[in-house]
Amino acid sequence: MAEPKPINWTHLSTLVAVMILVGVELVGASWAAGWALGGMFQLPPTISRVMEVIFALTGFVGLYFFMRTAIAHEPIRD
Repeated sequence: MAEPKPINWTHLSTLVAVMILVGVELVGASWAAGWALGGMFQLPPTISRVMEVIFALTGFVGLYFFMRTAIAHEPIRD
C-alpha cells in the first residue's frame, strides 16, 4: 500500500483563502438578491425569507462547484 503524498500547505492555504473570499461574496450576494427581490415585489416576510434561503443555497451550490474546480487545478497533495 502506497503512503499518502504529503500535504502542500501553500496550496491548502491558498484554497482556504479563496473559499472564504469567494464564499462570502457568492453567498452574500445571492442572499442579498433574495432580500432585494422580496422587498422590491413587496412580498410577505415569510415568502421573502424562503427566497433568501433558496438564493443562499444556490450560492452554496455555486461555491461547491467552484471549489471542486479549484481543487482540481491546485491539488492539496502533490
